[in-house]
Amino acid sequence: MRWNLPARMAAVCLAACAMTPLAHADYPAKKPLSLVVPYPAGGASDASARQFGVHIAHALGQQVVVENVGGGAGMLGARRVLTSAPDGYTFLHGSPNEVILSPFLNAAAHYKPEDFRLTQPISEATIVLLARADLPVNTVDEFIAYAKRPGASPLTFGSVGVGSLYHIMTEYLGRRVGAEFLHVPYRGAAPALQDLIGRQVDFAVLPYQQAMEGMAAQQQLKILTSFSDTLPAALAKLPLISQSKTIPDFVYTIAGGYYVRQDTPAAEVDTLRRAVGYALEQPDLRARMEAEGRRLLAPMSQPDADAYATAQVAKYRQMIQTLGLKPM
Repeated sequence: MRWNLPARMAAVCLAACAMTPLAHADYPAKKPLSLVVPYPAGGASDASARQFGVHIAHALGQQVVVENVGGGAGMLGARRVLTSAPDGYTFLHGSPNEVILSPFLNAAAHYKPEDFRLTQPISEATIVLLARADLPVNTVDEFIAYAKRPGASPLTFGSVGVGSLYHIMTEYLGRRVGAEFLHVPYRGAAPALQDLIGRQVDFAVLPYQQAMEGMAAQQQLKILTSFSDTLPAALAKLPLISQSKTIPDFVYTIAGGYYVRQDTPAAEVDTLRRAVGYALEQPDLRARMEAEGRRLLAPMSQPDADAYATAQVAKYRQMIQTLGLKPM
């Protein structure tokens, strides 16, 4: 079968396996599901969504089409979901970047966090500080000292977009240590990483990908630190921010999950939530996700997922208020 998807989207069809009891007579029997990734193909979000999509398709007995809708720090992908029908057939592989920070900080978003409903949180991802290969630093403390050199030009950094957690983290890092940085926004992690390797920017703050260790081994970039105080066993070689002498308390991770429109019928939300929960219980997926630096969460009930989402909104609203940030 050949799918005629818009050229601006990198998409893949994930074939469904046999029908399971999770599906009901009307949903999702009518058509394939669209799993929207709000970043270009090749990044950490894209890889995670494709792996989850296989198991969600299996659980529902229906095809899942991954659509990459990059731009606006994830805002365009989020709006793609909100402008679709509230029928459970279009859902977002999302995070606080798109669901919370974009509407708080980007006046062009024209939506609010409460327009989404979290069906199931899935994982907390490791965030890393990467430097171009020829930057004369090897640790986060050396990096901070280098950035603060008297008379030095601001170091340039790449992120997945204006208003993303990675952007805000880096600005906050500069404020904490007394260094000035110049932001270079990208449409996703993959192009930011490509330009870092090409030495177009000095450093980047991005979600960890296993391939980064190979890039570091080939001297294409440097991994200066993770912003974690503990890591999965598979990432034991990565430095921890808690080992820093300068900012050991600068600890951040980012939580991901699957979102639908708030007005999606409860039965469809429940079916999708249980399908994602099924995926979370698969050993092969857990092993791959943990190798990518993600701590997978246990399947939640819908009331627990709702409470988790409410707590996330409150957390990031407080961060924005503390920094005095306003919509741009």
